Amino acid sequence: MPFISRIQRQSDYNLFPSTVPIVIDNGASYFRIGWAGETNPRVIFRNIVQRPRHKTTGETVTIVGDHDPALLKYFDCTRSGPRSAFDSNVVYQFEIMEYILDFGFDRLGANGSEIDHPVLITECVCNPVQSRSKMAELLFETYGVPSVAFGVDAAFSYKYNQQLGVCDKDGLAICPGFTTTHVIPFIEGEPVYRGSCRTNIGGYHITDYLKQLISLKYPHHMARFTWEKVEDLKMEHCYITPDYALEARLFQKGAKEAEDKTRCWQLPWIPPPVEEPPSEEEIARKAAIKEKQGQRLREMAEAKRSSRINELENELHGLEFLLEQLEQVEEDDIPSFLSATGYLSKQEIESALLKVTQSLRKSKGEPKGDQAESEEKTDLATNEKFPLVNIPDSMLTTEQLKEKRRQLFIKTTSEGRQRAKQKRSESELEWERKNQQDEENRLYGENPELYLEQLRVKYKEISEKVEQRKRLKTNGNHTNGNNTSGGVGRGERLSAAQRERMRLLTTAAFDRGKGEDTFGARDEDWQLYKLMSKDNDDDDDGPDQDEAELTRISSRLQEIDPTFVPSSELGTSQPVEVPRIRPLTKEDFQIVLGVERFRCPEILFHPNWIGVDQAGLDEMAGISIRRLPSMGQGVEERLTSSIFLTGGSCLFPGIAERLEAGIRMIRPSGSLIKVVRAFDPILDAWRGAAAYAIDPQFLTQTFSKTDYYEKGEDWLRRYQLRYSL
Repeated sequence: MPFISRIQRQSDYNLFPSTVPIVIDNGASYFRIGWAGETNPRVIFRNIVQRPRHKTTGETVTIVGDHDPALLKYFDCTRSGPRSAFDSNVVYQFEIMEYILDFGFDRLGANGSEIDHPVLITECVCNPVQSRSKMAELLFETYGVPSVAFGVDAAFSYKYNQQLGVCDKDGLAICPGFTTTHVIPFIEGEPVYRGSCRTNIGGYHITDYLKQLISLKYPHHMARFTWEKVEDLKMEHCYITPDYALEARLFQKGAKEAEDKTRCWQLPWIPPPVEEPPSEEEIARKAAIKEKQGQRLREMAEAKRSSRINELENELHGLEFLLEQLEQVEEDDIPSFLSATGYLSKQEIESALLKVTQSLRKSKGEPKGDQAESEEKTDLATNEKFPLVNIPDSMLTTEQLKEKRRQLFIKTTSEGRQRAKQKRSESELEWERKNQQDEENRLYGENPELYLEQLRVKYKEISEKVEQRKRLKTNGNHTNGNNTSGGVGRGERLSAAQRERMRLLTTAAFDRGKGEDTFGARDEDWQLYKLMSKDNDDDDDGPDQDEAELTRISSRLQEIDPTFVPSSELGTSQPVEVPRIRPLTKEDFQIVLGVERFRCPEILFHPNWIGVDQAGLDEMAGISIRRLPSMGQGVEERLTSSIFLTGGSCLFPGIAERLEAGIRMIRPSGSLIKVVRAFDPILDAWRGAAAYAIDPQFLTQTFSKTDYYEKGEDWLRRYQLRYSL
C-alpha cells in the first residue's frame, strides 16, 4: 500500500462523522481495518507482534505486523519471536490484541484517546463467550467505543457474493482459513450454526508442512527457508490434483508430464572466478624472477662454502702445527703441553685432524678416498685409543684390569653406534633407490592410476601387518594357564631374541648370585654382554623393516595423492578415503519442487497425514448436510447446488474440482453439485462487513457499554447478528 503521512491519515479520519462505523476483519493471518461503505480497507498488516531489544541501548521496542528485515540487524530477536493473539482462530492473548488495535487505529488516523465511531469486528463461528466478552471489554474500556457488533467473516463473504450473484440464498459456505476450516450451511440467506462444523487445518499447516519437506530435502539451505518465503512458494506453485494417487504414480514413473509440472527455485549463486592461464610474458617474468633468486642463493651458498673452507684450512694448519710441536716436546713435558692445548692425548689430536681433513674434502667436493685405507686408519686409531683390549688379563695389574673393562665398554658402545649409523645410511640409500624406482614406474609406466592403486593396496597390507604385530605384542595369541580371561603373561609377548636375552640374564644371575659380583672381569662375560645387546637382535629387524617401508609408502602417497591421509593421523589402521570436494555449481543452489506441489495442500482433504485425526473438506460438507434433516424437503439438494468457497486457502488451483468430486462420492447418483469460489476470497469478508455496516439498520444490531454491563454474559452468549436487514 502507498505510504500516507500521519498528518494525512488524521485529516482523512476527521472527514468521517462519528456515525460512520469502523469495520475490522480480525483474521488469524491478517488484520484489516477501514471505513464502512468503502470497497477496500485502509490498513492491512500481519496479525503478529514482536518485541525485540535494541542491541545498543537495550530498550525493548514493539514491532507490529510486517517489518523490514534490514532493520532487524539493529535488534536482538533471539529471545522474542513473532507472537499472535490467536489460539487456532480464537483470540485469547488480549495484551497482544491491544498492541494490534493500537497500531490499527493509529494507522487509520485516530489521534485522540477514544474512538467515537461504532465498531463492527469479525470473529470465528461459535466464538466462546469468554473471548467475545474480553474483546468487548477491551473496546469499551480502553478505546471508549460507543457501540460494538460482532459478525462471522465467512457469513459476510457469503452475503456479499450473494449480492453479486455468485451464490444462492441456500448454500454451503466452506471457509479454509489460516489455522482452521469451517463449513456453514445457509438457509434463506441466514447461517444455521447448529449445522456448522470445524477442522483444525488451514493454510498455516500447509506452509509448515511444505517447510518441513523442503528442509529435509535440502538441509544445507535451511536458513533460506524463511516462513515468508515458503508462504510465497506455497501460493505460487502448489495446486490440488483431482486424483492424488494417479498424480503420485505419474511422478514416481518420471513421465514427461511430471517433468513439465516440476518447478525450480534458483537461489542466489555467484559463479567462482575462472582463473585464466598466465600469458607468455607473465611466464617469462616469473622465470626471470626465479632465475634471479636462484642465482642469489647460489652466490650465498658459494660464499658460505668458501668461508667454511677457510675455517677448516686454518683449523687443519693449526692441528698440523700442534703435532709438529708435540714431536719436539720431551716425553716428561707432554702432559703439561697437552693440558695447555685442551687435548688429552696425541691420539685425540690425530682423530681431530682426520675429521677436519674429511670435512675439508667434503666441502671442496673431493672424493673420500679408498675405503680400505679409511678402515685401516680407523682400526689404527681404535687400537691406539684402546691399547689394553687385546692384552691378556694375566699380563695386567689390578688397575689395568679396571681400565681394560672401561675400554671394553666404551669400545662396544662405539661399535654399536657405528653399526647403527651404517644401518641408517644403508636404509637411506635403499629408501632413495626405491623412491627413484617408484617415480620411474609412475612416470614411464603404462597406467599411472593403476600404479597409484597398487601403492594404496601395498600400504593397506603393510599397515594391517604392522598393526597385527602390535596387537600380538600387546595381547598375545595364546592363552595363559593362569589367566582364564584369555590374557597372556609377559613371556608369551616376547620375541625369540628377547626370550634368549632373558634366559642369559637369568643364568648369569644364578651363576653369580653368591659372593662378590665379578661379572665383566673375564672376556667371556663381554661376549655374553654382546649376545644380550639389542644391537644383535635380528628378530626385531622384521618389524623395523615393515615400519620403515610403511613410512616410505606413506610419504610417497602424500607426495603424489593430495587426498591421502595416513592412518596414524586418523587413529585407525585402515586408510580412509577422503571424498573429493568438487566446486559448487548452479544446480547445487536450485530448489526443485515436484510432488511437494500437490502433496502439501492434500492435507486439507487428509488431515491425518500430519497427525490431525479429523475430517477433510469433502467429509465435513457431508457431515454438515446430515445435521439438517428437519429443515424441509429438498434442503440437501439446495445446499449442494450452491457450495461456496472463501478464505485464503481456497486459492489453490483445482480445489473446486477436487471438492466437487469428493462430495459427489457421498451424494446420491445424479445429484446437482455446484462449487463456486468467492469473487475475492481474501477481501470479500471485509467488503461484505463494510457493505453491511453502511446500512441504516446496522445500529440496531450493535450494543453499547451500558447494554453490555446491564444484560450480562448470558445475553452476550446468545447474541447473534442478523445478516438480512
